[in-house]
Amino acid sequence: MASEDGQKAGGAGGENEGAEEMVVNPWEVAVKGGGKIDYDKLIEKFGCQRLDSSLVRRVERLTSRPAHVFLRRGVFFAHRDLEEILDLYERGEKFYLYTGRGPSSEALHLGHLVPFMFTKYLQDAFKVPLVIQLTDDEKCMWKNLSVEECKRLARENAKDIIACGFDITKTFIFSDFDYVGGAFYENMVRVSKCVTFNKVVGIFGFTPEDHIGKISFPPVQAVPSFPSSFPHLFSGNDNLRCLIPCAIDQDPYFRMTRDVAPRIGYQKPALIESSFFPALQGETGKMSASDPNSAIYVTDSAKDIKNKVNRYAFSGGRDSIELHRKYGANLEVDIPIKYLGFFLEDDDELEHIKTEYGAGRMLTGEVKKRLIEVLSEMVERHCKARAAVTDEMVDAFMAVRPLPNMFS
Repeated sequence: MASEDGQKAGGAGGENEGAEEMVVNPWEVAVKGGGKIDYDKLIEKFGCQRLDSSLVRRVERLTSRPAHVFLRRGVFFAHRDLEEILDLYERGEKFYLYTGRGPSSEALHLGHLVPFMFTKYLQDAFKVPLVIQLTDDEKCMWKNLSVEECKRLARENAKDIIACGFDITKTFIFSDFDYVGGAFYENMVRVSKCVTFNKVVGIFGFTPEDHIGKISFPPVQAVPSFPSSFPHLFSGNDNLRCLIPCAIDQDPYFRMTRDVAPRIGYQKPALIESSFFPALQGETGKMSASDPNSAIYVTDSAKDIKNKVNRYAFSGGRDSIELHRKYGANLEVDIPIKYLGFFLEDDDELEHIKTEYGAGRMLTGEVKKRLIEVLSEMVERHCKARAAVTDEMVDAFMAVRPLPNMFS
């Protein structure tokens, strides 16, 4: 069974092609056999498109600013209908952004920050409004957490999101527990009527042991991509297009949404999708929330960061200095190099480090030292910004109100 985007039922875990089988869905990212995610194969399986350099150059031309580091280095590597979004923007038409966070932990790790850092760039570059969904209901259904705890975590996570610097005059943050109802719920029902049980099982891999809350959740994440779900923001603009920055494991939700949208009279959402931020121990999928040493958290001290990078960051350096000088580092597996690829802004410095390290003239300890500096500065900056976020600011971002500066 194929969808309108060419995806066969079952997602990336639905077929076994070769010795290693990828499992990529909103709740699990893994390669059986412990290998790396094959992003080319994932693009083929999901039916999205590769984000090439011509699109990056077009974004730069339209926004009159350099592309974000995540864009020019291929962190955001795939898309659906991004050309159409750029076409309408070039014609002087508007769109809005939608992204989200499932609040299941007190503190975010650096991988959680990636989509928000990129979304802030998109908001600033295109001068467009943004809705941020906190899926506290989803985490209540998937994790062993109470409703009350999920609502509390949503507000705590909102503080970290606000600390990324979003414009309050263009941004609406909402929690599902607080906001679902009215026009939003009407759209959920419209979507639900179009998705059969067999289809939702095929897309998400649900089993007979899954409770009905899980099976009924996908429309909740689908409908923020329809402007009519937010009448206080977009009244009279029901054809406004939506662009969703997210990690590629969220793609199943929006394949479903894109299938359904034309049937209920709405525009398909467009997507721009990122690869996964690797664990310190190696690039085999996403980080494990159960292992605090697999990630750098925004609450980590400079000492914590130094310890984690030095002890746990998987190195592509050789076993001895002599071998390293002779053969150089394996950059393909080196986690410090990958983290610098995310967070070291200076392209020239990054290329210098990669050249010297790959040739064996720079040692692992030197690369880790530079990474510790970059991450410590970044986390300290975030902590200062978060400390300035008050409960009143959270209330203001989450208040149901018009956005006076939405498209200016």
